[in-house]
Amino acid sequence: MDVLLQPFRWVYRGLVWFANSPRTLITSYLLMIVVAGVIYSHVEHKSATDSVWWAVVTASTVGYGDISPTTGAGRALAALLISTMVLLVIPLITAHFASQLIVDDDAFEHDEQEELKADVRRMRALLEELAARQGITLPPEPPLPPPSGRQRARKFRG
Repeated sequence: MDVLLQPFRWVYRGLVWFANSPRTLITSYLLMIVVAGVIYSHVEHKSATDSVWWAVVTASTVGYGDISPTTGAGRALAALLISTMVLLVIPLITAHFASQLIVDDDAFEHDEQEELKADVRRMRALLEELAARQGITLPPEPPLPPPSGRQRARKFRG
């Protein structure tokens, strides 16, 4: 089962890498426009400027209709360009900018969390030592909360 899921993991990791780099997103968008424009100019026998204009209008899904494909290959290219932009590139750009806007400045960094956990462990050890000296029995530690979905997923991956 793990072997069957491996390609999906690779695609997912690639998308995460892709989405976390604005430079990569913008470069890929521009590259798609240029490549689609070049292919369109060859397939539809249009000028380079008209073809790039068509690619921008098509990729943005505005579709003015001033230039449109007439051949099957041109229509297939348009469908591929629109699908790629609507289903992949635009959502990734939106997700990237949304993630930049939703930042909790008060959240603890990983190192800070680890330091706090170590401090609590030291305080617990000191408290147990003091209680033992005084002959006091401490109440048992409360049970740990169930792991969150992310922690459970890590457990299964190993």
